[in-house]
Amino acid sequence: MTQSLPLSQIAPTDEVWTVSQLTSAAKRVVEGEFMPVWIRGEVVGCKAWSSGHWYFGLRDRGSQVRCCMWSRYSQLAAEPPKDGTEVFVLAKPGIYEAKGEFQLNVTRMLPTAAIGAARRELERVKELLQRDGLFDHARKRPIPALACTVAVVTSADGAALRDVITVVGKRWPCCRLVVVNARVQGDGAVHALARALALVNRIPEIEICIVGRGGGGREDLAAFNSEAVCRALAAVRVPTISAVGHETDVSLTDLVADLRAATPSAAAEMAVADRREVSRRLDDLAARLAGGLGSRTRLAAERLARTRDRLHGAMEAVIRHERHRADRLGAQLDALSPLRILDRGYAVPVRPDGSVLKRRAEFAPGAPFRLRVADGDVPSRVEPS
Repeated sequence: MTQSLPLSQIAPTDEVWTVSQLTSAAKRVVEGEFMPVWIRGEVVGCKAWSSGHWYFGLRDRGSQVRCCMWSRYSQLAAEPPKDGTEVFVLAKPGIYEAKGEFQLNVTRMLPTAAIGAARRELERVKELLQRDGLFDHARKRPIPALACTVAVVTSADGAALRDVITVVGKRWPCCRLVVVNARVQGDGAVHALARALALVNRIPEIEICIVGRGGGGREDLAAFNSEAVCRALAAVRVPTISAVGHETDVSLTDLVADLRAATPSAAAEMAVADRREVSRRLDDLAARLAGGLGSRTRLAAERLARTRDRLHGAMEAVIRHERHRADRLGAQLDALSPLRILDRGYAVPVRPDGSVLKRRAEFAPGAPFRLRVADGDVPSRVEPS
């Protein structure tokens, strides 16, 4: 059995925490343990300060917790909710050190009723577009292999555009990006996106159209599920790529577009060629062409050599034939030549002018002539009889 010490003997240890140290330690533990989570509850006592911050409570049947929504988040949530409104909040648990109180730091707030209405509207639009054939694979168009002018429909201030510019600059620097600025969330986003997509059809050089934005909550992507934007995307005259949100987000524009990309960076990769790959393919093609031309050249040279040999043989045969024919004709002519008769002991009288004396009457007394024999001429004269 333990025996308690009298109060006079109880004293603090050497290590004594201050209140600030305790709340700071609790803050580190709580905020280090929890990630942002979605919480459902009923709003109570919401107060909007002039700074834009909202302070309210969130309760269910068993508990209540204090909440804070800073101005940079509250301005995206339209107006403060009324007491009793059931909402979904995305919040990170934390400790308010000044008062040592547990609270939720809220970054998003969605009325549960609005979520239900949004889902019903999404299903209605999806069914309507599917009935009209906007999701059919038969209407999907191929993406050009070497596009040089690409339209990007997105916010000019968003991270999605920077990602597209970076990827295109690395892969295909000669590509020209035409940025069609449009609001991608909030009031007016649907009208702005539909108008921007219609504007793409008025730019004749465009070869591909990328439409999209970076990641966000479901309500941030709502404009890309609207009927007007989907129909405007279907009416774009060039192949389209939809890149909305993160890889796990799927919007109706993803189903309508000719191609769906998980992220804007992936859309840029799909839209343009990779110069390194194109260079490699060109090198391979050049090698194949060189090999093909070399093979054809060798074949032509072999055929030419064979043709030359055949021509040479044919020409030699013709020459031999003609030579033999000329020899035969020469022999025949030689046999018919009067000079051959001289070899057999005959002689031919010839006047000084070269004409042959054929009859006796042609020999005038005292007239000179030449007597042609086998080995030459003999000067002669006609003696009077």
